[in-house]
Amino acid sequence: MATLDVRGISKTFRGTNGLVTVIEQLSMRADAGEFVAIIGPSGSGKSTLFNIIAGLETPDSGAVIIDGADVTGRRGQVAYMPQRDALLPWRSVIENAVLATIVQRGDVTAATREARALLDDFGLTGWGDARPAMLSGGMRQRAALLRTVLWHRPIMLLDEPFGALDALTRAQLQQWLLGLWDRLDRTILLVTHDIDEALLLADRVYALTPRPAQIALEVAVDLPRPRSYAVVADPAFARLKLRLQQVLNVY
Repeated sequence: MATLDVRGISKTFRGTNGLVTVIEQLSMRADAGEFVAIIGPSGSGKSTLFNIIAGLETPDSGAVIIDGADVTGRRGQVAYMPQRDALLPWRSVIENAVLATIVQRGDVTAATREARALLDDFGLTGWGDARPAMLSGGMRQRAALLRTVLWHRPIMLLDEPFGALDALTRAQLQQWLLGLWDRLDRTILLVTHDIDEALLLADRVYALTPRPAQIALEVAVDLPRPRSYAVVADPAFARLKLRLQQVLNVY
């Protein structure tokens, strides 16, 4: 587990009609072992923020701090699961899962043993040698998350991991992720458009303004763990949801 501090991040891109500021003086944090959700309107800069945290883009100003060290612009410091599962179609589930080890020229044999040992936890027993085309949407997302976990970074970024799934599969995977996170001992940041998902999963929720992204509201989710979908009927859940709806203008 590790702490993350995003300090005063700003980012501007050059568009067809001139400069576009996507993020402006945004600061946020995630404590060690915390589950943090980030929610905001489409185009508000959530994915750009993740790209900056992951070192894929460099901010114009500000810094990304992990456990007190400035890692701004440095890749490989966090594990990142993008919106699309990005599984390589010609590789099996196991081969996709150990891809980071292959790229880093690590011990692929040991990584493969670890991946196979985790198949049951990820609901993929018997599918380790299957190609992605043989998997359902939910199974593909679990395979992508397995790959992210096997990156062995103390901070994981999940960018809308369940956004493309049907409502039933999404609910099942949200509940599954809750149980998995309890055992992972990782700091997790989740981007989502779903207020219910944010409150169900997270310890803290950051709501962003429309572009340029700033923090509109920070909410501590003081709901008891372990959680199940029954929590959505809790009056405290409803009050938190209303606060976020008011800030995000979602009714």
